[in-house]
Amino acid sequence: MLNIQQFRYGDNLAYLLYGKTEAMAVDGGAWQEILSFLDQHALKLKVVTNTHKHYDHTPGDDYLLKKTKAQFLDCTTLADNQEILINGEPVVVYRTPGHSQDSICFHTGNNLITGDTLFNATIGNCFSGDLKGFFNSIKRLMVLPGDTRVFAGHDYVHDSLAFARHLEPHNPDIERFHQSCDPDFLYSTLAEERKINPYLRFNEEPILKLIKDHGLPHATEWERWQSLMAIE
Repeated sequence: MLNIQQFRYGDNLAYLLYGKTEAMAVDGGAWQEILSFLDQHALKLKVVTNTHKHYDHTPGDDYLLKKTKAQFLDCTTLADNQEILINGEPVVVYRTPGHSQDSICFHTGNNLITGDTLFNATIGNCFSGDLKGFFNSIKRLMVLPGDTRVFAGHDYVHDSLAFARHLEPHNPDIERFHQSCDPDFLYSTLAEERKINPYLRFNEEPILKLIKDHGLPHATEWERWQSLMAIE
């Protein structure tokens, strides 16, 4: 199983997936810290890639490629379910359009790097305009095992939990997660997301009641999703 290391730059989060000798950088904006980590652990950077091409996720790419002999894998050309091997361990690509058309996630072991598709306690903005595609992408991630760890592209936890409380003020799991999460190694499990993230809870009774109280369509999952996205 590959290890994962998280690096902050602003509210962005960069990642290294690494084995015994090889590593893969995802959204490596914290390129100086990444290079230092590689050096300290005698790791060869094999791959540089991104969850999508928005400018705040790509500023480290050129620096990492210049300083190493890594291969650049363009996220726009990676195929759905393609495997990237790091020390023989597969990192699986999921194409998850919605936030952007080129958005992808990387899944290895019980670690899921989600970029701006799925945040801890919320989801990304649908800048692509493809709301149905976004819905299908979120549903795809929802079926992964509950112990899957969600490593997002930003630390938006404070605002995300505040909005989750606004929608579900009587949900005790929101405060439980707030008390337990570690800002120095920020992640949530999918089991936790199903309890706190309103955009994964469109089939749960409190969210269904909220949608009904707003007089919004709720007969199907797709209607509930659209209605939930409209609530402020």
